[in-house]
Amino acid sequence: MDDGYGRDGRQDFIRGAKDIAKVVKKQAGKKVGRSVDKMADEYTKRSYKRFEEEDDDDDYPVQQSQDGDGYYRNDSRANDDEGGHSDSTEGHDEDDEIYEGEYQGIPRAESGKTVPVDGIAPQAQIRDLAQFEAERRKDQEELAQQYETILQECGHGKFQWTLYFVLGLALMADGVEIFVVGFVLPSAEKDMCLSEESKGMLGLIVYLGMMVGAFLWGGLADRIGRRQTLLISLSINSVFAFFSSFVQGYSSFLLCRLLSGVGIGGSIPIVFSYYSEFLAQEKRGEHLSWLCMFWMIGGIYASAMAWAIIPHYGWSFQMGSAYQFHSWRVFVLVCAFPSVAAISALTTMPESPRFFLENGKHDEAWMILKQVHDTNMRAKGYPERVFSVTTIKTVKQMDELVDMGEGTAWHQRWRMKLADLFNQVWSNFLAIFSPEYRRTTLMMMAVWFSMSFSYYGLTVWFPDMIKYLQKQEYSSRTKVFIKEKVEHVTFNFTLENQVPLSLFLHQFMNLKMKSMVFEDSLFEECYFEDITSSNTFFKNCTFIATLFYNTDLFKYRLINSKLVNSTFLHNKEGCMLSDFSDENSAYMIYFVSFLGTLAVLPGNIVSALLMDKIGRLRMLAGSSVISCVSCFFLSFGNSESAMIALLCLFGGISIASWNALDVLTVELYPSDKRCTAFGFLNALCKLAAVLGISIFTSFVGITKAVPILFASGALAAGSFLAFKLPETRGQVLQ
Repeated sequence: MDDGYGRDGRQDFIRGAKDIAKVVKKQAGKKVGRSVDKMADEYTKRSYKRFEEEDDDDDYPVQQSQDGDGYYRNDSRANDDEGGHSDSTEGHDEDDEIYEGEYQGIPRAESGKTVPVDGIAPQAQIRDLAQFEAERRKDQEELAQQYETILQECGHGKFQWTLYFVLGLALMADGVEIFVVGFVLPSAEKDMCLSEESKGMLGLIVYLGMMVGAFLWGGLADRIGRRQTLLISLSINSVFAFFSSFVQGYSSFLLCRLLSGVGIGGSIPIVFSYYSEFLAQEKRGEHLSWLCMFWMIGGIYASAMAWAIIPHYGWSFQMGSAYQFHSWRVFVLVCAFPSVAAISALTTMPESPRFFLENGKHDEAWMILKQVHDTNMRAKGYPERVFSVTTIKTVKQMDELVDMGEGTAWHQRWRMKLADLFNQVWSNFLAIFSPEYRRTTLMMMAVWFSMSFSYYGLTVWFPDMIKYLQKQEYSSRTKVFIKEKVEHVTFNFTLENQVPLSLFLHQFMNLKMKSMVFEDSLFEECYFEDITSSNTFFKNCTFIATLFYNTDLFKYRLINSKLVNSTFLHNKEGCMLSDFSDENSAYMIYFVSFLGTLAVLPGNIVSALLMDKIGRLRMLAGSSVISCVSCFFLSFGNSESAMIALLCLFGGISIASWNALDVLTVELYPSDKRCTAFGFLNALCKLAAVLGISIFTSFVGITKAVPILFASGALAAGSFLAFKLPETRGQVLQ
């Protein structure tokens, strides 16, 4: 019994000695780790409760990995080789592994949260604002480096390609919106009796709406999230695009297109910012350029749908004389489909994890990044690979809570919340003009303005010049009849492109008149019945004993003419069309737009393949210079075919500049200001587009020299300023 007791005592003594040795070794390892990891982030430390009392609540630091990140799960077991177990592995053997399907809990990060220390309230720890901003900036820099490392681990695969097609639909909806009004104008002017001023306003209202939308949604996306803001903006676009296909009046149609433009205005700034935050630096330039192709696909979709739908006038119905639904309204309805599809697809995608981290939401960001990692690894055939990141740096947040009291009415609460949100958005906007970003912002404003002024001005000027050349060629075939007397003849066919100077004594029945100008003619005892006309006028004519029955030959078509014993009965209700257009000219508009949009395909491919090889600045400046040189060839465009060829050339070259500018804008601003800056610059782009379109189109038929000089000068200035911007290739996303 003594021997048994002695053996037990020796075993207890040996076991106690081993435990003491383990504790000493742990303490020595901890001291060495502290000296090595002195500058490691305090928020990555992990506590081990086994020696909590003995160590006086000291923590064991996470060992740094070889790349210096110190955020990976496998490294946390480096000091457990001698048998020590943390509470996270309680109940497991030393050789146990963590498998992908096993619940491990969400790692918690304390960074970015205000915590009481030694019983002191957080309000007592308020620091100087400058110091707070410095700490916040340091957090953002550390987050940028770690986030890039995490994206490298997640890889590029199925998740990014799925998001690519989802966001591509939103970008496609933006491309469609640009073309809708231009395609429906020739038909809508007949239904709505549009004057030239009304048509011009309808063409510009979309750009004005997109200008407001870009600024509004860009600012909100940095405060309430990329995904949520994009869903709201696309929903507004879809709803009012749907309504615009049914409203009858010009004012209501104009309002719907304005609000539809406001909705789609958020597409470009949010889509590029959203997608860039899932891309590692070596993939960012290339894949953002590939994303630009969906804008081209949107233009092709709009052109094809217009070609297939609008000329089919049988696709219509009418409810009395008050409500008409013609084929062009079907086209407007179909053009809302990409936006609706984007909304449906976007509901399946997560928010940007970078946005969550910038706003102190660690757990949500970690779960999304794990989803990205697991999706890509399973698609690549490595389902056993575990997402090894445990904690991620988050940015310190300023307490912005406002005590509204329990008795505050709901409308006052909403008003205060909206006022607070507006102040946050406005302060974020002012931040891009702070000394740190002022020079970059001013330079980018100049480049965006010059690019948009020349591009949109020329792309609208080209079709107008083609129409002008068509009119010139049409007018050259005009037939003039001088002093011919026609009597006892009934006209019941189409009269087109003629200028009669004659004496008429006959009947006009079931007749269409197209581009007819009667000058110094005498109509005696004539009978006009069921006449439909376009661009038809009577100048210095005399009507004696003439009857107008069921015609649209209103008195304002009679210029300096005399009516003697003449009567108008049952005049047609309709519009006087100042210009003539038929199916052939409509098909020409769709065909030219289709070719011009398709021509950007080579430029998209080249820019995507070379963006990460030659850099953003070289791509932007080089493409602008070549576009500037191509402007001088416009002086040789004296025919329809020549103008179409020059349109395709200019579009194919300039698209590379736009792709580089989009990538550069994303990478020049930090995540908490990215959408705000992009939205502001895109709003400025739409303002420049309105100015360019208004100025360039005013010179159609007058001179080519002014548009050529304006466009080439703007592009030359843009390319010069582009070289003054910093290159962002190979840098982590700020």
